[in-house]
Amino acid sequence: MNTSLGTGVRGNIGDGDLTVTNILRHGATWHSGRSITTVGDEAAHVTFGEFACRVAALAHGLRSLGVRAGFCVGSLLWNTRTHLEAYFAVPSMGGLLHTINPRLSPDQIAYTINHAADEVLLVDASLLGHLAQLRDRVPSVRTIVVVGPYDGEALAGWPGEVLGYDELVSGRPTEFLWPTLDERSAATLCYTTGTTGDPKGVAYSHRSIWIHALSLCTANAVAVSSRDRGYIIVPMFHANAWGYPFANFWAGGDLLLCNRHLDPPTVVEAIRNHRPTYSNGVPTVWNEILSYLDADPSRDLGSLDRIVLGGAPIPQKLRTGLKERYGVNALQGWGMTETSPLVTLNRQPWAAENPDPDRRAGGQGRVLAGVEIRLVQPDTGTVLPADGETVGELELRGPWIADSYFRTEASDKFRDGWLRTGDVGTLDALGYVNLTDRAKDVIKSGGEWISSVRLELEIAKHPDVLQAAVIGVPDSRWDERPCALVVLREDSTTSVDDLWQRLREEDLPRWWVPERWVVLNALPMTSVGKFDKRRMRAMFAKGDLEIRQFQES
Repeated sequence: MNTSLGTGVRGNIGDGDLTVTNILRHGATWHSGRSITTVGDEAAHVTFGEFACRVAALAHGLRSLGVRAGFCVGSLLWNTRTHLEAYFAVPSMGGLLHTINPRLSPDQIAYTINHAADEVLLVDASLLGHLAQLRDRVPSVRTIVVVGPYDGEALAGWPGEVLGYDELVSGRPTEFLWPTLDERSAATLCYTTGTTGDPKGVAYSHRSIWIHALSLCTANAVAVSSRDRGYIIVPMFHANAWGYPFANFWAGGDLLLCNRHLDPPTVVEAIRNHRPTYSNGVPTVWNEILSYLDADPSRDLGSLDRIVLGGAPIPQKLRTGLKERYGVNALQGWGMTETSPLVTLNRQPWAAENPDPDRRAGGQGRVLAGVEIRLVQPDTGTVLPADGETVGELELRGPWIADSYFRTEASDKFRDGWLRTGDVGTLDALGYVNLTDRAKDVIKSGGEWISSVRLELEIAKHPDVLQAAVIGVPDSRWDERPCALVVLREDSTTSVDDLWQRLREEDLPRWWVPERWVVLNALPMTSVGKFDKRRMRAMFAKGDLEIRQFQES
């Protein structure tokens, strides 16, 4: 018997268009005077209204190349206005924009282009060297469009058409008859970094982009509004730059794009000159910026109000340094390519709702409205209590959460419609997440679990530690033990002996404290700025690390 209620009764509300085209129209019409600026390229400064005309011209140019609904266009570009034009033009035409990560290996780049079946590539002139390595390896590509001045010899012998971006768009009409689209059709395509196996594609739908942008604008999330100017530091080739370009265009907030330059002097100067109200990035980048600021009392972050950080936990000294010395709130976010990406943000709840604020302060934050979250036993999928104490794997589902991969079977990543995040931690009664590890990075020593994340945060509290990572390594007695890898300040006199002794004095189980310590000039990072623990473990296995070993705790 069908016991569902309301079947066959329809509300009196229209469906609307949850599409990228809708975001474009809204921003261009009602926020036409707001601006888009690319750092270091003053000529690229345009208003939203002018930008919409350029988007239409690009659409006409792509149509002249044969791009139609369902075609895949690849972009090998930095954070620039041109890349943003592709963000809107390709999906609004009904095409699929594949944002290619230039930091992947040549083999991985070739794999993603072939897997996506890109027919046209938009390529920054500075990245032609990357593309030249792929000659004869990407047969689906028939046209290369180069952005910026370039030497024709760079792609000599390329089996297909090569032309400049200006040549493609110059003289084109500045209006385009955008087609009516299915909001569930794919709009943009991003591949995971592929640290294990081939990269996997996540095709974001128009609907998912629209709803995720709406979520970013809510007060419990980033609260993007027309009062803002967003400085977009996260790369536009990764997860739609975390969705901020779409959210800003929709809300009427100015956009400041970082181009390809993320060195601290450039970032601080851009903040002084362009006065953004919020920014984003990974903790590694902002650690370097904080060190640069602290080196000269005349430097500051001016208008900046908040920074959303993801990819790794925020070290306490970074959070307190930004807040106490520069008045900037560092907000911890959590997500991944498969989640568009934001699913939690750590804004503290009202005091009456939060009797234990310290426990939540260092976590990943509260689940955003629209996302369903649960804690499960990884092997069986048994749902565990959200009591803030029980540890399990976090699973997600919702309107901006992937339920499969693009043209790829990966049944182990999805369970009954839920995304298995691979992140291990706790979930409490208010929806706050506190991660203790990635499932693949959990350290099991003598049958007991050790949280590498907790150890990293404790080690990073030391003022002389710039970076800290902890990996599990084989141990003849305990099967596995933690090994700490650190980067110290250049003028530091601190030794690993000091760090080891200090950690023994912290409020940690004594047996958690690593006996093995390594000092490096820099830690291996993935292409999107996360610690590459796979490489660290490989370096240990090959004997490439100079280890200082203490007696067991």
